[in-house]
Amino acid sequence: MKKIFLILLAAVLLPLVLSAQQAIFTKEGVCSPQINEDNSVTFRIYAPKAVKVEVTGDCFANEQGGWGKAGLTEGEGGVWTLTTGPLDSELYSYAFIVDGQQMLDPSNVFLMRDVRSLMNIFIVPGEKGDLYNVCKTSHGTVSKVWYDSPSLGMQRRMTVYTPAGYEDSGNKRYPVLYLLHGMGGDEEAWVTLGRAAQVLDNLIAQGKAEPMIVVMPNGNAGLPSAPGEGPEGLYQPMTRPMKTMEGSYEAAFMDIVDYVDSHYRTIRKKSGRAIAGLSMGGFHSFHISKQYENMFDYVGLFSAAVRNPENGVGGIYEDFDSKIARQFANGLRLYYIAIGNTDFLYEENTKLRSYLDEHDYPYVYVETDGGHIWRNWRIYLTDFASRIFK
Repeated sequence: MKKIFLILLAAVLLPLVLSAQQAIFTKEGVCSPQINEDNSVTFRIYAPKAVKVEVTGDCFANEQGGWGKAGLTEGEGGVWTLTTGPLDSELYSYAFIVDGQQMLDPSNVFLMRDVRSLMNIFIVPGEKGDLYNVCKTSHGTVSKVWYDSPSLGMQRRMTVYTPAGYEDSGNKRYPVLYLLHGMGGDEEAWVTLGRAAQVLDNLIAQGKAEPMIVVMPNGNAGLPSAPGEGPEGLYQPMTRPMKTMEGSYEAAFMDIVDYVDSHYRTIRKKSGRAIAGLSMGGFHSFHISKQYENMFDYVGLFSAAVRNPENGVGGIYEDFDSKIARQFANGLRLYYIAIGNTDFLYEENTKLRSYLDEHDYPYVYVETDGGHIWRNWRIYLTDFASRIFK
């Protein structure tokens, strides 16, 4: 009789135990991260022999946008857990620190690379989160394209986004946004860290942006492609690659424009071209747009390094005043400057704005909270893409 009672008791308790554990374990293992109904997030990691476990990421960020961290608590079965408060809708990145060693979340297969760092990601749904997600709408095409650069003497790779319907639109021509990455990045940065394809798909589907081609080149003039994607083999990414901000890239930029105009159905005039970039890409956009003053009607500087070097390849950085005067005299539909209020380049951008004000050169200025971070650059891309080619 006692044996029968224990079997019955186990049958009653087992569903309760399984119910209590289902939020922690799935049939594949530990569930992490878990986004809860109130937009809080629960992190978990199985580390039964660990003494101290922390999670570090931008959901714990300080005002400069740097990663903060928080401690997890060990629970039953060696599973460490932490639940945040409700988070704003956003794409977040994080990693664990187990006894001083930073590591990826073994339960989360979704990763991004930023220069030499790998990190896990998750998206909290809502306005911005939904914009960065793949939504139920028509989708564009992302291609990895090799082109000849006679100016640099090599074949180089770039990423090209064509909007939904491009392949079936007959002879229709499209405007082009040249979107440039920052220091240490490459032609993969904007489509991975910046979620550019998702942003453009969703903005276009919502009628907030015009269908456009987006060209994302590699801004490191001494390298043909992202690490491991070219003839150099599986070399480690470099924070400061060769030939980045000394004029070679700007001098060779028309190789990219010529290839795009000859291989895609583009609007081949100033009103059909925009150029924008973050940090070093903002530096490039700043100088390319004034070097080729009749090429772009729209210029976007996102947390841009806008200093003016005294010397450059082929005089790219010379005659600053006259070049920018001609650029504005030729007419610009949008000159866009955006930066976070704690960005280390804030003062540099303030000086540029003062210069533009002194000469009555019109521009649009956007200031956000935070520093030199991808969270801001995704916001700037969204805003800039919504303003151009209208």
